[in-house]
Amino acid sequence: MKKLLTVLALSLAAITSANAAVVIIGNPAASDLSSSDAKKAFLGKGDSSVVVYELEEGNATRSEFHQAVTGKSDAQLKAFWSKQVFTGKGNPPATVPNAAAMKSAIASNPNAIGYIDAADVDATVKVILKP
Repeated sequence: MKKLLTVLALSLAAITSANAAVVIIGNPAASDLSSSDAKKAFLGKGDSSVVVYELEEGNATRSEFHQAVTGKSDAQLKAFWSKQVFTGKGNPPATVPNAAAMKSAIASNPNAIGYIDAADVDATVKVILKP
């Protein structure tokens, strides 16, 4: 029984460490993006021609992304956007429900950016930044 538990624990650890990192994606024709420009874009302070897409609230990839790129927790991000909307300084990015919808939105607009787990990247999009 101990051997079985050890094998299961090691398997779980291997699966957890095998999870890919979050990456920022763009249309296949897009240029690479700097970390600074990514942070600005996802906080509504970047180039106004860039269309930004987010995963829905509660998505683990969204939380991981914002911790790495904007440095904000889910609660901080929600408070930030509430203030931006209330003061008339901006609106949050459009949201999509999952990686497939994100890829579809990004692939159809050369000015769009978003993020997904690196394991979900395919030929329809291009990785433009690995935070």
